[in-house]
Amino acid sequence: MKFLIVLACIAAASAAPLDADQAALVRGAWDKVKHSEVEILAAVFTAYPDIQAKFPKFAGKDLASVKGSADFALHATRIVSFISEVLALAGNSATAPAIETLVTELANNHKNRGVTKDQFTEFRTALTKYVSSNASWGDNVAAAWNQAFDNVYAIIFAKL
Repeated sequence: MKFLIVLACIAAASAAPLDADQAALVRGAWDKVKHSEVEILAAVFTAYPDIQAKFPKFAGKDLASVKGSADFALHATRIVSFISEVLALAGNSATAPAIETLVTELANNHKNRGVTKDQFTEFRTALTKYVSSNASWGDNVAAAWNQAFDNVYAIIFAKL
């Protein structure tokens, strides 16, 4: 019984929405990199070529040859815009349903494309490395960032 209570507490803690201060920390770090859309996506593809292989327009092509293309810039902008939209809503309990709707749609779209939990985890790892290397990053930012991803990924993984 104690084990189940501990599991329930862990689950509740991992699904705790960001408070306003945590959301501000995450947005502050994100604001430093969000204008580097192409570099962000290139960093993800460099770290995890299996993710690049999921994109029909980029699969099997040399990253250097597609990185400068309009298609690459467009998709990179879509990814960064999605993250920016979710982060703009974070830190306010009244916007939690909107976040859930956006993330559920993303999960369903990616499920239909065969994207795996492992690939979502790889994306998170690469993105976190990029942001932490290009923005002010301390333990407080890392904790808020990880909580934000834990919350979003709980929704995504429940749909995959």
